[in-house]
Amino acid sequence: MSNPKIDESLRAKIIAEPAAILDDRDLMHALIAANDREIGSNVVDLRGIAMERLETRLDRLEDTHRSVIAAAYENLAGTNQVHRAVLRMLDPLDFEAFLRDLDGEVADTLGVDHMRLVLETVQTADDPAVDRLGGVLRVVPPGFCNEFCDGGRGAPPRQVTLRQVQSGEPGIYGPQADFVRSEACLRLNFGPGRLPGMLVMGAEDPHQFTPQHGTDLLGFFAGVFERTMRRWLD
Repeated sequence: MSNPKIDESLRAKIIAEPAAILDDRDLMHALIAANDREIGSNVVDLRGIAMERLETRLDRLEDTHRSVIAAAYENLAGTNQVHRAVLRMLDPLDFEAFLRDLDGEVADTLGVDHMRLVLETVQTADDPAVDRLGGVLRVVPPGFCNEFCDGGRGAPPRQVTLRQVQSGEPGIYGPQADFVRSEACLRLNFGPGRLPGMLVMGAEDPHQFTPQHGTDLLGFFAGVFERTMRRWLD
């Protein structure tokens, strides 16, 4: 017969709900430590070692679980953000309003500091429309977009390029170039017989666009933008 040394009411609670002890990590640590003291230092407790290893694995699994959940929430938030920007981009009924919204409400929705539309053209004469939309529209010679996106390395073209920079290109960002620390370059294909273009998003946060980030959502945004632009170009 056992000779209890604890309060009867506490003992009754433990007997009635033993799972409460098993679920309490600190309490289990204390019980295992007490058992180790009882068996002495000259005995190897394989059960205790196994439990420690299992506990370490459990901690790693919990950390992974939290990381996966955090990434899922971040992806969901990013998806909603891009969807809102696309809806806003489809609202304007004329081309100038469409372009002005890019560096306005669309950029704000996406959380970027600067957005520029870069169009390649063989024309050299000044265009009044370019002058009116100088804040968001840039006109460049053929071949500029590919060279800008790959940094002149001649690398295979990618639709989306993410990178960190010391400062932005003045020809793209104008007076704000010195504040740009990371950027996303989205190549644009406007269809057969048309020169390509590029949508550039600049951020003052150096960690907003890095090569380690996924590009699926920005690729989707670029696809919608291409199709919308074709409507204005037809």
